[in-house]
Amino acid sequence: QLVQSLAVKSRDNARTPMQWTAGPNAGFSTGDPWLPVNENSVDVNAAAAQADPGSVFHHYRQLIALRHAHPVVVHGDFRLLLPDDEQVFAYLRTFGGDTLLVLANLSGTAAGFDLGDDSGALGGAILLATHQIDAPAATLRPWESRVFLDSAGLGLAR
Repeated sequence: QLVQSLAVKSRDNARTPMQWTAGPNAGFSTGDPWLPVNENSVDVNAAAAQADPGSVFHHYRQLIALRHAHPVVVHGDFRLLLPDDEQVFAYLRTFGGDTLLVLANLSGTAAGFDLGDDSGALGGAILLATHQIDAPAATLRPWESRVFLDSAGLGLAR
């Protein structure tokens, strides 16, 4: 009964060793880890993410680079767009003549959006996107995000 109680209250059943490599014990330890390594460690591990330019690891590196390269990311005034949309998280940041538009579909289904008076921000330069953008579209694919920068003042509502 103690074991059953621990299984309910313990977080061990939700943890596995960090998957560093595709090697033995996922590179976590040369000994026997307390918990078994996840079966997907051969494919899902830190070394594989570093080797894949399209990985989440590299996407975060690009986001950090944007923060260092564009003061609007850090210092810009924030304005939430589409506050009632349950799928699309959208906002503008403005600073020193720059406008940054961030769009993210936080769901597993495609999502349309209408920015109304702020649609001009879609004409900015694409700084970062999770998917290839062939043409500006008012639809985001599942889990897609885009970051636009308008330094030319395209007549956005401020």
